Amino acid sequence: MKKGASKKHFKVSVRSLVEQLSLRRGDLTLASGGGGPLDGARAHQKVQRSRPGGYRSEVAISHRVERGEFVLEVGGRIDGVFLHSDRVVIEEIKTTHKELEALEENQLHWNQAKIYSHLWAREHDPDRIETQLTYYHLPSGRTRELRRVFSREELRDFFLQAVDRYLEWQRAMLAWKCIRDESMRGRGFPFADFRPGQGLMSDRIYQAIQQGDRLLVEAPTGIGKTMAVLFPALKALAEGHTQKLFYLAARTTGKGVAEKALVQLGRQGVRLRSVTLTAREKICFNPEKACNGEECAFARGYYDRLGEAVEELFGHDSIVRPIIERAARKHRVCPFELSLELALWSDLVICDYNHGLDPRSGLKRLGIEDRGGCTFLVDEAHNLVDRSRRMFSARLRKRPFLDLLRALGRDTTSPAGGVNELLARSARRINDWLAKTRRRLERGDLPAADREAPHDLTPLLREFAGEAEHRLALGPDGSLPNLEDLLDLYFEVTWFLKTAEQYDENYATCRETKKGDFSLRLLCLDPALRLEEALKRCSSAVFFSATLTPMHYFERVLGLARTAQRLVLPSPFPADNHCLLIYDGISTRYRDRTDTASAVARALIAFVSARPGNYLLFFPSYPYLSMVHQHFCSQSPPAEIILQRPAMAEEEREAFLERFAEQQGGTLVAFSVMGGVFGEGIDLVGEQLTGAVVVGVGLPGICPERELIADHFQQQECRGFDYAYRYPGIHRVLQAAGRVIRSENDRGAVLLIDDRFSHFGYRRLLPGQWNPVWVGSERAVGMALNRFW
Repeated sequence: MKKGASKKHFKVSVRSLVEQLSLRRGDLTLASGGGGPLDGARAHQKVQRSRPGGYRSEVAISHRVERGEFVLEVGGRIDGVFLHSDRVVIEEIKTTHKELEALEENQLHWNQAKIYSHLWAREHDPDRIETQLTYYHLPSGRTRELRRVFSREELRDFFLQAVDRYLEWQRAMLAWKCIRDESMRGRGFPFADFRPGQGLMSDRIYQAIQQGDRLLVEAPTGIGKTMAVLFPALKALAEGHTQKLFYLAARTTGKGVAEKALVQLGRQGVRLRSVTLTAREKICFNPEKACNGEECAFARGYYDRLGEAVEELFGHDSIVRPIIERAARKHRVCPFELSLELALWSDLVICDYNHGLDPRSGLKRLGIEDRGGCTFLVDEAHNLVDRSRRMFSARLRKRPFLDLLRALGRDTTSPAGGVNELLARSARRINDWLAKTRRRLERGDLPAADREAPHDLTPLLREFAGEAEHRLALGPDGSLPNLEDLLDLYFEVTWFLKTAEQYDENYATCRETKKGDFSLRLLCLDPALRLEEALKRCSSAVFFSATLTPMHYFERVLGLARTAQRLVLPSPFPADNHCLLIYDGISTRYRDRTDTASAVARALIAFVSARPGNYLLFFPSYPYLSMVHQHFCSQSPPAEIILQRPAMAEEEREAFLERFAEQQGGTLVAFSVMGGVFGEGIDLVGEQLTGAVVVGVGLPGICPERELIADHFQQQECRGFDYAYRYPGIHRVLQAAGRVIRSENDRGAVLLIDDRFSHFGYRRLLPGQWNPVWVGSERAVGMALNRFW
C-alpha cells in the first residue's frame, strides 16, 4: 500500500482478489486435483501452443479503480485470448489429475476468469464476452473446455462487488492500524529504566529496521533481549519503516517468552495484533484423518465458516494457541489453516524458523513476498546454523515405497485399479533403485558419502510425483483408504527433487542403512547461499543470541558476510556475583570417559556440597550422563536427584522445571544434556538455580556428515574442524553456563570440567569478561566455592 495525501493506494493481483474470504466456498483439501509446479507451467504452454492463429497468450492487463477514499490497481496475466473476427474469448487454463468428465464446477476458477473478462471488456467495450475455462488432464494430455457468455454489465457488477469486499477488509485493517500506531505514539520503554546495554541494543535494532539492514546482536543472558528487540520493532512498525514483523524462534519456549513480552506491552497500553503459529502435527484435531472434506469434519465446508472464525478472533490482540483451538472447535474449522489465515492479517507472527525461512512452508500465505517490506527477528540465532542445514537438506527412505507397494497389492479390484497400477510400477522402480544402491553400499562398491548428485534417480522420482498427484486426486477407496501416507511420500519426493535441482558444491550425497531401512540424503553442508536467498524476502533482519562468538563464523554460515552489522554487549551484572571455576585436570574425551567418570562424579559432589540449593549438571550425551550418574549415586551424596530423559513429553519437561521452583532447603541435582531443552531458553531466576556444571567442551559426535562439513569448509579456506566441531561445541557450553546469572541480583557458580579448556583454541572462545579460577582437584573446587559463598 502507498500512502497518498488524500487517497489510499493498493495493488492486488486478480488471483488474490478472488481468493479473499468472502469469495471462497467449500472444503479444505491439501491433496487437490490441480497439478503441482513440476507440470503446471509446461501444461499451460502446451495448451497455448495448440491454439490457432490470432490467439494471444500471457496477456498482461490491469485496471485502476477508485472507490471512495481508495484507489485500487488490479492486475495480472490472462492465460489466453482468442481474437475472432466477430467475437473474443477469454481463456483461463487449469491443470488437474481428476477425470475430466467427473469435474465439478469450481466457482473460484470461474471468478478468476470473470475478473479477467471484465478487465478485457472495459478496454475493448463489447456488449457480451465469452469466457472459457480449459482443464488440462495431466495424465492423458486431454482437455475439457467449459464456456459461458457474460454481459458487460454482469461482469462489471461482479468486479465491483469483489473490489468492495476487498476494500471492506482493507478499511478494517486501516482502522486497526490507526489504533495500533496511536497506541505506540510517544510511548516509552515499558519499564522504568533500561538495564545496562538494553537501551543501546534497542536503539541499534530500531536503526537497522529503519535503514533496511541486517544486524547481528550478541547480548548476555538476562539483559532482557526479547523486550529490547520487540519494543523498537513495534515502534518501527508504527512509524511505517516495516509492514509486518516475524518473530522466528527455535523452540516453543522461545515463542512463549515473546508472548509474555507482548502481554507486558499490552498492560502498558500497546495494541498489536499477533498470532502464534503451532506446527500442524501438534495442533491438528484429527491427526489420523486426511486433510480433506471427505475424511475430516474440520476440513468439510471449511471456507464456508472461515470468515466467521476470523472475524471472531479479530476481537483479540494476542491470538495464541488456546484461543485458536477454542475458535476452531466452535466454528469447526482446521486450527492450523485458521492460524495461517490469521497470519495474513496480523502485525506480528510468532513462529518457528521454518515458517519464515523454509521454502516449503507456503511463505506467500503468510504475507511474505520477495522484498515484501517485512522484518525477521531471529531469536537464539546460534541455533539457525544446524536448523538451516536440516531445512535445506532432503532425505528419501526406501521403506515408505515398500509399504506403498504392499498397500497397493492388497486390492486389485479397486475402481482406481489402472491408476494404482501405474503408481505401483513407478514406486517399484524407485524401490529397486534404492535396493540396488544399498547392496552396492554394503559390498563396498559405493562410499557412505560423496559429492555426486543421484542424477539417474531424478527421472524416476518425477514420474512418481506425477502418478502420485493423479492418485491423490481420486481420493480414498478400498485400495488406499487413508491417503496421508501417500501424501507424505509425495511431499518427500517433490522436496527431494527441488533440492536435487539446487545441488552444487555446497551439498553432499549420504547413504545410510539404519534400523532395517535404507536412506539417501542430499545434505546441505553450507547453508549460507540458501539463507541469503531466503532473507531476500525481508527488508530487514535482526539475529540475536547470548552466544554469537566468533561473530565472523555466524556471518559466514548465515549468509551475512557482505551485509551484516554487529553489536556485542558485555555483561551488565556485577562480576562478584558470578563464580566461574575451570577444572582442567580431567579429560572427558570419549576414549577417557570410563577411566575418569569417577573423578568427574567426585568433582560434582564437591560442587553441589558447598552450599544447599538447586543445581543443573550438563553432559555431552545421555550415555555419558548415565555413566557419571551411577558413580555419583554410589557415593550417596545428600541430595535429591532427577534426570533428563530422551524425548521427554512437554508435560514431563514442565514437571522437571517445576521441581526448581518447589525446592526449599536441601539440595536438588538435575542431570541433563548440553544442547537439549534445558540447556538454553529457560529462566531459573534467583534461588531457583544455585549453580551449573558443564562437563566437556560440547563437541558434536564424530560422524560422516560432520567430517563432510569439516572438509567442505577446509576447502573454503576456513578452519574445517572449528566450523564443524569446535564452534558448535563452545556454543553449547556457553548456553548451558548462561542459565545461572539471569538478573543483576542473581548470584551463582559455574564449573567447567575438561582439560581442553586450558588450550588456547578453546580458551580464546570464552567471554572476555569471565575471570575464571583454575582448579585442579575436587578439594580446590570446594575451597574456591567456600570463599565465594
